[in-house]
Amino acid sequence: MEPLTDPFGRLHDYLRISVTDRCNLRCIYCMPAEGMQFQPQDEIMSYEEITAVMKALAPLGLRKVRLTGGEPLVRKDLEQLVSMIAAIPGIDDISLTTNGMMLPSKAALLKQAGLSRVNISLDSLKQDRFSMITRGGDVSRVLKGIEAAHAAGLSPIKLNVVLMKGINDDEIKDFISLTLNSPLNVRFIEYMPIGSASDSWRQTYLPLETVIDACTAAGWTTEEAGMPSGNGPSQNRRVTGAQGTFGLIHPVSEHFCDNCNRLRLTADGHIKACLYWADEYNVRPLVQDPAAVQDLFRRALGNKPHNHEMALALEKKAQSHTPTKRRMSQIGG
Repeated sequence: MEPLTDPFGRLHDYLRISVTDRCNLRCIYCMPAEGMQFQPQDEIMSYEEITAVMKALAPLGLRKVRLTGGEPLVRKDLEQLVSMIAAIPGIDDISLTTNGMMLPSKAALLKQAGLSRVNISLDSLKQDRFSMITRGGDVSRVLKGIEAAHAAGLSPIKLNVVLMKGINDDEIKDFISLTLNSPLNVRFIEYMPIGSASDSWRQTYLPLETVIDACTAAGWTTEEAGMPSGNGPSQNRRVTGAQGTFGLIHPVSEHFCDNCNRLRLTADGHIKACLYWADEYNVRPLVQDPAAVQDLFRRALGNKPHNHEMALALEKKAQSHTPTKRRMSQIGG
């Protein structure tokens, strides 16, 4: 069968699947202060429906899956879905993005079910600040989750840090210090205007040159580092002599759309070929028809724009398409 390719020749072999729009945290860049109205459970795809979509796509060259949310671990028995996907021929990489709060009790079960690796969101190492960013989270539970992931043999472990001006940019050195004696990959990510209802995100946005400046101020020399397992858009570096690495992900200032290989499936069954734009295609009614599923994914890819134009949003310039109104928790990271 013809692989999943868009009009610009980009091969798509990677699907990010949101299993829920619910979360046990309320991060300031992900949900509004007033909270979210979550979707009824009967509107959320079942594990069987998700697996049916994966079985339809695997013959088209899809090999890599990431489970996201919301917080995916609030979905009951997530390890069952991992096991179901791991049994599909051709799928050779299953990963998870999580806030880590529930990993202490889940890491070993997920590894046994077939999970390869994990990305853990951690935007501050200071409890008072972490609680402010997440609106009530406990950073000690996340740190225990990192330990549990390591003990379970999930590798690599990547820590995702959304860098925000005036909020956590003074912790850059502390985060990079975690890599000096541990094989962690700390990834600094630019703040993105996903579903933002106002211009306030511009006040918090910070280009990632700040990270290199912080290394220089700390007296560290850095060098290019090899890509950790899993590939991806991160520009990876290492403090000379460090065990781990740190990465820079520039979705706004230096978009990596030319090499995009990602598709997204929302928790309610909508295909998103691009995270930023509003275009969606509801695959849920078709899950029992593999050919129809394949055709709809090809249609979504056929309409995928060349890039997301977030930089134009930063500069308050006109864009060629309509940005999504969904929040990140409703799309999947």
